[in-house]
Amino acid sequence: MPLSLAELAPRVCDIARQAADDILAVYHSEFTIQQKDDRSPLTAADLAAHRRIVDGLRKLPPDWPILSEESAHIDWDTRRQWTRYWLVDPLDGTREFVKRNGEFTVNIALIDAGRSVLGVVQAPVSGELAWAWSGGGAWIAQGQAQARACRTRARGNPLRVAGSRSHGNPRMDSMLQALGPYELTPLGSSLKFLRIASGEADLYVRLGPTSEWDTAAAQCVLEQAGGAVLDFHGQPLSYNGKESLLNPEFIACGDPRHDWAKLLSP
Repeated sequence: MPLSLAELAPRVCDIARQAADDILAVYHSEFTIQQKDDRSPLTAADLAAHRRIVDGLRKLPPDWPILSEESAHIDWDTRRQWTRYWLVDPLDGTREFVKRNGEFTVNIALIDAGRSVLGVVQAPVSGELAWAWSGGGAWIAQGQAQARACRTRARGNPLRVAGSRSHGNPRMDSMLQALGPYELTPLGSSLKFLRIASGEADLYVRLGPTSEWDTAAAQCVLEQAGGAVLDFHGQPLSYNGKESLLNPEFIACGDPRHDWAKLLSP
């Protein structure tokens, strides 16, 4: 019998923690770096976390399909038949992993009819763990500390912007200047979404390519905390609706009452 989202959430959190342990075992060793076809880095930590997550998810009833960054070669004719499936980034921020700056995460999402209805984000180095499910709110815990509810904040002044540490963009700089005074905090991986979800930042603008596994888990957390992840037409990011697994450019915000796409027009 299928588990409810509330029942799935703690089990997926446990899987993410186990994957984080596997990642840290590699992180604290001398590891080698390979390159994928798209020239992005790949390490033993990516593969170990992938195996741990896939094995754990397959034990949860029912046996929904799994799409992971490290097993993404599933043709569109097969994927388009899926209504519910797991979407996984075993190690989001491999570039940050290689730099050993700690700013990388494990991302696990459950997609239902194109929407992210459950999301878990684990930061292996800090122990930060965030999770959410549709209608269940968003929660965050640090190590063994008691979980607390996540809530976004109303737009602050000056605006606090979480920016990509490894993917700077002059066009984005120009857009942000249109907003007036702002403070920019560079961060890697889906940690940017978590800072907005917890009310520590207001905005993250992503120009250029990202993949669906990069955003799905953190989008659920941010939405359940009161925020939004929107394309530049004001529509929430959706999943598995086309052959390409690339997202459109998007805006992650804590206060969706504002028309951010319009405000960002220089």
